[in-house]
Amino acid sequence: MLKGVRSRLPGMKIRQNVRHWASKKALTMPVVGQKTNDWLVNLHTRVFLDKAEEGHQEERREHLDDFFDATMDTYVAALEAGFPEAEAREITHVQANFDFYNHGWTEMMEFPSDELEDHYERYRDFFERYDITIDDPLGDFRPASGIPDAPSTPEKLDDPEHPHAVGGFADDVYVETSDGEVVVGGTEEPEDVSVDEAPGMDASDPDEVES
Repeated sequence: MLKGVRSRLPGMKIRQNVRHWASKKALTMPVVGQKTNDWLVNLHTRVFLDKAEEGHQEERREHLDDFFDATMDTYVAALEAGFPEAEAREITHVQANFDFYNHGWTEMMEFPSDELEDHYERYRDFFERYDITIDDPLGDFRPASGIPDAPSTPEKLDDPEHPHAVGGFADDVYVETSDGEVVVGGTEEPEDVSVDEAPGMDASDPDEVES
């Protein structure tokens, strides 16, 4: 474990266990991949709506559903570009935080707004390849039909509050393993991973948060 890191890790911390590796495998397969895709979209929408300011949750739901659905394509593209699983997944979280910032949804952000540029720079080559910017978080992954809009709260950008974010971790990807240890860069993919362990493959799957 990295000394002194675990207690300081922000919401941007990425967890990694066998279900994440199974998701990676499932998302690149037909039929099975769509089931996992839909489950992950629903999970992420629920997680971030729980962080949204009271009274604003439902008006953001359709936007988040379609936004997260588009980021699943980003995730697969990042894997195909050679990024490790944890980094590919973090890229999608960075996209989401760009979107939250643009809407003034600062209470939903996983890192402070003053670190937006730092996170962009870490993945600049990938972002530029797909025309992803802070102002346009989806870039080429934006569906041709667009995604539903949702009301912004731009007044929050004047004095942003980030109750779910801790700064200082924009230099690398920090991963918490299933054993609770924190490693930089992520873990090695297990040799034998079954898609049956991917979320959404079992109707009894719990709704725990595994970002």
